[in-house]
Amino acid sequence: MRISLRIVGRLLPICFLSALLLNAHLRPPKTSQAIGSDQDARIHRIESDTYQVRVAESEPPIQLNLQKLMDVFKVPGLSVAVIDHFQVVWAKGYGVIEPGSTTPVTPRTLFQAGSISKPVAATGALYLVEHGKLSLDENVNDRIRTWKVPENEFTKTEKVTLRRLMSHTAGLTVHGFPGYDVSDTAPTLIQIFNGEKPANTAPIRVDFVPGTKERYSGGGITIEQQLMMDVTGKAFPPLMREIVLDKIDMTDSSYEQPLPAARAAMTAGGASMDGKPVHGRWHIYPEMAAAGLWTTPSDLSKFAIEIALSKQGKSNRILTEKMTREMLTPVLDGAALGFFVEKDNPGQFGHGGADEGFQALLTMNADSGNGLAVMADSDNGLQVADLILRRVAKEYAWNYRF
Repeated sequence: MRISLRIVGRLLPICFLSALLLNAHLRPPKTSQAIGSDQDARIHRIESDTYQVRVAESEPPIQLNLQKLMDVFKVPGLSVAVIDHFQVVWAKGYGVIEPGSTTPVTPRTLFQAGSISKPVAATGALYLVEHGKLSLDENVNDRIRTWKVPENEFTKTEKVTLRRLMSHTAGLTVHGFPGYDVSDTAPTLIQIFNGEKPANTAPIRVDFVPGTKERYSGGGITIEQQLMMDVTGKAFPPLMREIVLDKIDMTDSSYEQPLPAARAAMTAGGASMDGKPVHGRWHIYPEMAAAGLWTTPSDLSKFAIEIALSKQGKSNRILTEKMTREMLTPVLDGAALGFFVEKDNPGQFGHGGADEGFQALLTMNADSGNGLAVMADSDNGLQVADLILRRVAKEYAWNYRF
């Protein structure tokens, strides 16, 4: 699902907040990655300086440092990577990998990226466009073989195209996906498209004229996934490894659903808003392009840096400068091809993500080279990530409008 880059913190009841504060214990942050001494003071301020959290409209905001903020929002673990002038200047893990665990989060702990899966997948689709496998503006039914978008009164004159799929302007339904419990049978993509059991979402259909407005559709991105598989004859995870992940050394990332045992051992486990663990640690997402990426903030930072440098023609390991500039151009409103761009912050692109028990934030400025990736094993993660974004923007003197 789409998550705004500027999320206003949820108002917490005073009694709930007070109980949490009484039980909040300041724990030292955990990290397994060396950090340059020139960043130590900045990191200390980001961790120790207080964040303002408003608990009620009639009450003044309270002041919390980062760890107490995690305690209040019941976020067991957090992973952060900060980008300054096109380089990851530090990456650090905080807290533990799941509720009740004593295993610390490290920069290599894997989290579910939720909808940040979409711009990574879009990059793969655009690679296929540049290599003649796909076209941005033809009817997707001309190339998709396994299934066809059902034609109806809305598709008589305007068609579903790859550009419209990636920019949420194709007129398609199904906003997002809840995933599947690890003990359940996961559906095929065809079952998901048709809303047939064991799929847990409605059929994906066109219900307004394509190209006439923007409406977020994870359903559309899942059609994009099938399209990419059909034109290459390859399963989605190895395809994405070949054309995107390996090209920019995203070695800790995978679209495999479920993960093989070796990678699963490196994962965090999700937590609900009340801090309870997700059954089976996480959900399975056959809708891989829309919600299935496992990754780290460091790998997401590599991706964001590559896109930013590609826009400038300085590092075109996946896409050409021309294609990257097209990728970052809005189609109707704020949605470009895979990313959302911020009108109030020139050069800023990014995406948020939310899977069951996981939330994540990625934002990058293609002009200044400054950015941030935050991943959390909690359904409250974006509220903490937004406050970290504000603190990082202040500390590194970003010209960023909230």
